[in-house]
Amino acid sequence: MSASDTTLSFDQYRLDDWLAWMEAHHPRQIELGLDRIRTVANRLSLTPNAAKVITVGGTNGKGSCAAFLENILRAQGYRVGVYTSPHLLAYNERVRIDGDVVGDADFCAAFRAIHAAADDVSLTYFEYGTLAALWLFSQTALDVWVLEVGLGGRLDAVNLIDADVAVLTTIDLDHQDWLGDDRETIGREKAGIFRRDRLAICVDAQPPQSVLDTAAQVGAKLLTLRDGIDVAVHADHWRWQSVLAGAPVYDDLPLPSLPLPSAVAALTALHALAIVIDRESIQRGLIQTHLPGRFQRFERDGVEIILDVAHNPQAAHYLAQRLRDTSVTRTLAVFELMQDKDAAGIVSALHAQIDGWYIGELADNPRAAKSATLTKIMREQQVEAVHAYPSVDMAFVAALAAAHAGDRVVVFGSFFTVAAVLHRVMADSECIRGGEGAHP
Repeated sequence: MSASDTTLSFDQYRLDDWLAWMEAHHPRQIELGLDRIRTVANRLSLTPNAAKVITVGGTNGKGSCAAFLENILRAQGYRVGVYTSPHLLAYNERVRIDGDVVGDADFCAAFRAIHAAADDVSLTYFEYGTLAALWLFSQTALDVWVLEVGLGGRLDAVNLIDADVAVLTTIDLDHQDWLGDDRETIGREKAGIFRRDRLAICVDAQPPQSVLDTAAQVGAKLLTLRDGIDVAVHADHWRWQSVLAGAPVYDDLPLPSLPLPSAVAALTALHALAIVIDRESIQRGLIQTHLPGRFQRFERDGVEIILDVAHNPQAAHYLAQRLRDTSVTRTLAVFELMQDKDAAGIVSALHAQIDGWYIGELADNPRAAKSATLTKIMREQQVEAVHAYPSVDMAFVAALAAAHAGDRVVVFGSFFTVAAVLHRVMADSECIRGGEGAHP
């Protein structure tokens, strides 16, 4: 059975059927705004009740921040619901309750309830997913909801919920078609998750003035690395302190494998909630937090394989920094990304770290860039060692065949690119999971 079968009732839909129907149901893949989703949420009476809410926005590092929050809170014994996007291998990854991904049957129950309540309101794929997370959380006794913004902030579906603490990780150019062409405009959109008299946190090293202005206009209590948060990084540890009342000073915290600003934001947000968090739980959460597709490392026959979802220039610069920290014979790149991304900026950021480029298309994804387009952009930047293949999988196989012991193959450019390779690597019995390097 499939969602294309008109004889199939909604009560019979499996998760794949729901996802296919949701993708085709709304006339636009993305339609920002809160009116539609608020109408349906009100019909379903979706509220956090006694749970605290942390909303995480920003350009890069949102998923890492959400993971730090989840793991530290759970180490302390709190029950946590986490909503993130996009997923890598399975849709279920988007919603976790008390550390477990939500099963197919529970998602289907949520979608049935939302569909019945929506009635005359047409919802996007992302709005359905957001409401499903909120519905599932509302069915469970949770202490904290962690909600990751999907796109922007002010008009994103997640902004339906008033956060007790709002977090911005970094602000940079991405999704310009929707958010604007400069950091000031984008920052204003992202700061739309701030609320009056509630804590807001921004760990961007140079926050746009628009973020500061929005906090002041809204009446949010903003903490930044310049005002309210103090961080010092040493060779193998870091120190955190803040102006938050009663917050201790942590002098010797372990460096995480995921971006440090995301850990700083998480730690600050948790203390802003004024709930009990002890040092042991913080240390455990920092050490144990890893995410698939974020500098995820494998090894095969002496060749290191690194998977990273870097898909904009800021993320590419961070990836380049991490690659520079390890000496290898050669680095071969498997690369593909979406048409609306800054390919030239990404290539420029990583050019000096890459010895050979293997471009593979995502033929079943209409948003993906064509290999001819990427090759042209790379030639314009004097990148000569470029090899194009009909698929990301074929590009990865070719890169791995060309690599020798002591080389590495780094796969990046989009979640879709990494997912295509992760499927193969996870199924390869000869691949060995590598250790996670510390934050540079």
